Amino acid sequence: MSVPPIVVMGVQGSGKSTIGALLAERLGVRFLDGDTLHPAANIAVMAAGQALQDEHRLPWLNEVGRQLAAGSPDGIVIACSALKRSYRDLLRSHAASLFIVHPQGPIDVIAARLRARTHEFMPAALLQSQYDTLEPCTDDERGITVDIVEPPVTIVERIVAALAAETKGGELDHVDNHTR
Repeated sequence: MSVPPIVVMGVQGSGKSTIGALLAERLGVRFLDGDTLHPAANIAVMAAGQALQDEHRLPWLNEVGRQLAAGSPDGIVIACSALKRSYRDLLRSHAASLFIVHPQGPIDVIAARLRARTHEFMPAALLQSQYDTLEPCTDDERGITVDIVEPPVTIVERIVAALAAETKGGELDHVDNHTR
């Protein structure tokens, strides 16, 4: 089995970009941070401390979906908040074999992470609004939920194991099995 398109979803500070980049490296596929796909208008809204509304998110999510579809033949990992089920369904409309990774953890842990970093345009004040919007993955969504308190390398190995378990032989194309 080749590597399916993968979205690492979740609230800000949950480790989407860190986990996504490490996972892409581990799988030997391209990584893309979905934040780079936001139009300038969305960035201005968030930088002003306002949560995006669906009218802002939908064009961005469609662009993320196009990138997933374009990256599907060889595999791609994209970090993208995808907080609502409807957003993930929209992404699946572009890439039906989408695999979702949801790093999750307590709001106090993530708030502490946010206090220790600076984000280009996403203020920590929006964290509660993201938790209010968050709809965790359900059993009928292909993917895995991981605990953010584990080290990123351990999280990535859990994800790779979950992906491999979906294949008959337990191996993924593009994966260097010597590092397992």
